[in-house]
Amino acid sequence: YKHAKQINLEFAQDIEDKHLELLENKCSSSLESLEILNLNGCQKISDKGIEAITSACPNLRVFSIYWNVRVTDTGIRRLVRNCKHLIDLNLSGCKNLSDQSMQLIADTYQELESLNITRCIKVTDQGLQFVLRKCSLLQSLNLYALSSLTDEAYKSISLLGHLRFLDLCGAQNLSDQGLACVAQCRNLASLNLTWCVRVTDVGVISIAEGCTSLELLSLFGIVGVTDKSIEALAKSCSETLKTLDVNGCINIKRRSRDDLLQLFPHLVCFKVHS
Repeated sequence: YKHAKQINLEFAQDIEDKHLELLENKCSSSLESLEILNLNGCQKISDKGIEAITSACPNLRVFSIYWNVRVTDTGIRRLVRNCKHLIDLNLSGCKNLSDQSMQLIADTYQELESLNITRCIKVTDQGLQFVLRKCSLLQSLNLYALSSLTDEAYKSISLLGHLRFLDLCGAQNLSDQGLACVAQCRNLASLNLTWCVRVTDVGVISIAEGCTSLELLSLFGIVGVTDKSIEALAKSCSETLKTLDVNGCINIKRRSRDDLLQLFPHLVCFKVHS
């Protein structure tokens, strides 16, 4: 496996730190060209294992360690020390990471294009702002189920001029003012606002007018939006929207698929959440 480019150990639940240490000791020369490492669901791996494997992968570009509750800020400190060239980082479900990790990421990976911190519940506004202010090349940002964040952080999303994918599902503190700042991301193509309960027509209309390249929009469960939002979207995004979920929006007139297709002729999906 000399010059391997990718290793996928996703949900290899018997993999432990000792196995990664063995790779470091026995195969380090074979890992120097590694660019993609997937450790998703490897729940027996800790900071020690991350230090071992990343020390052998200086050219890593994509690192994913979804659903790992053992990794802490110490593991991210080892990661940024060993791997300086990451552009895609998935830390979804790593609930023991804090703002310290966000600062380390922001200081090291200013070329970062994709970041997933779903359910990293210790991250605060300050931690997210570290990233938003320094990682201006981000194209994909997943903030799913981070209900403690506020507009103080969301407003800084406006700094991401290259952003195309944004997941704010469950952003309970996101207001229309915060959403108006998100609307400054003119290249946004996918936006998940599911259960963003404070949002109203005002916020959605700002998105419709600012993000005219939208292909996916979920408003699932938002009771504060009405037909005014649908009208604004039809006016500005009818030629691009392919997925629109307004299920649970009780103040939007119930329409058949044919009715929605009259407004949005390119729709192919009417439900994001089952």
